[in-house]
Amino acid sequence: MPESKTDKIMSIATKRGFFFPSGEIYSSKSGFWTYGHLGTLIKHNFEDLWRNYFLGLSENYYEIEDTNILAKEVFKSSGHLEHFSDPLTECKKCNFRFRADELVEDETGLNVQGLKENDLDKVIKENKLKCPRCGGELNKVKFFNMMFDLRVGATGEDIMFLRPESAQSSYLAFKREFMALRERLPLGLAVIGKAFRNEISPRQGFFRLREFTQAELQIFFDPGDLDKCENWKEVSKYKLKLFIKNKLQEFSCEDANKKLKLPKFYVYHLAKIQQFYLDILKISKEKFRFRELEEKERAFYNKLHFDIELNLETLKGFKEVAGLHYRGEHDLKGHQKGSGEKLEVNINGKKFIPNVLELSFGVDRNIWGLLDNFYDEDKERQMFKLPFSLVPFEIAVFPLLDKDKLPEKAQEIYEMLKKEFKVLYDNKGSIGKMYRRVDEIGVPAMITIDHQTLKDNSVTLRDRDSMKQIRIKIKDLNNVVKEFLNGKALNKLGKILK
Repeated sequence: MPESKTDKIMSIATKRGFFFPSGEIYSSKSGFWTYGHLGTLIKHNFEDLWRNYFLGLSENYYEIEDTNILAKEVFKSSGHLEHFSDPLTECKKCNFRFRADELVEDETGLNVQGLKENDLDKVIKENKLKCPRCGGELNKVKFFNMMFDLRVGATGEDIMFLRPESAQSSYLAFKREFMALRERLPLGLAVIGKAFRNEISPRQGFFRLREFTQAELQIFFDPGDLDKCENWKEVSKYKLKLFIKNKLQEFSCEDANKKLKLPKFYVYHLAKIQQFYLDILKISKEKFRFRELEEKERAFYNKLHFDIELNLETLKGFKEVAGLHYRGEHDLKGHQKGSGEKLEVNINGKKFIPNVLELSFGVDRNIWGLLDNFYDEDKERQMFKLPFSLVPFEIAVFPLLDKDKLPEKAQEIYEMLKKEFKVLYDNKGSIGKMYRRVDEIGVPAMITIDHQTLKDNSVTLRDRDSMKQIRIKIKDLNNVVKEFLNGKALNKLGKILK
């Protein structure tokens, strides 16, 4: 049986240091992964791109950082204690537990998100579904709260929870930050941090985790300004890819506002999210879409909800990697009631509870999505053709041979380049093997030091994607590499070597 794309990606990821199961020298638990040295570099690159792009949308958008452990009262007010549950079914024979909606989706292809226990039981019965592990009968569906609880303090009487999403941190910080930032709206508070969900049976490898990283931006605004947008002209003609009622269509932002009745403030952020994926992350337009969630699928407090989906070959179709949610006043109103703290604002004599627009991204899911989309192979090699802004290293420096003073010269050039670029040095093995190793991890530019270097102070620059090379002088190296990494074609930087 041929090796699947998932297996190939996992092989490179675990072998080269992208990520691997946490605690694998013991019996590692599903849903927990360690980022290795390369994965950490890529993850930080993604987070920095996200941070610079989305916080750059407004001068009043800022990042904060909070604890991962929050009081029980927070989640009582937010509704998580009551509503943050997934449908669980258990095999009567082998006692293995499954998430019922995913089991139905896997076995039948039906979308049953949002169905209640009795409805899921009916679908399971009608389709004669059995335990995929042993073929046994399944118990009736019940809902299971996914939060991890902790006992805090010497007596263990205080119960707190690991946060299941980073969003609550922004809501709890709103009043302090609103006052500190001179009481202006819209106000954006972003969190890039950990969240924890006790998934019933994590599947899909690295895509569904129990401990994961979110990048979220909560935008607090006057509900009266929902259909207003200061930068509307910037996006009004821009076309969005919207999957609505099982049909993929393109709408200009103007048509999305007028024909679909989507408010301008919401549509503007749809456009900016799409531009982030297509222009910054370089995702192919055909692999991207927004999917509108039906009322039964979305959280009860979300008045508008589009998922951001990428077409992932490893997961056999479009999968959610992010979301744009108009949450109304639900969050601040709930915390105002639960805490007794006034979260209403007064702007120019108008008193109101700010509404929230949430941009929520699963960082780890996006990392997997990028590896899926940019994996490539040919007869000679496997590699990730990642955009240059995401690669763990921009340049690799090699001596052709590990002798004849070539390593010393290569080390000298490495020291020069690393002042401006992210550079990897390697001298282990043949030049062909070194090329293959750095191709595999996505390094775009390779500098080779050979015997001619010692004669005329020139080196070869090799392009990852085409494998073509040019020869350039060391004194010009920094400028040429900079132009190459900014997108200039190799043949415009020098003569292609035969």
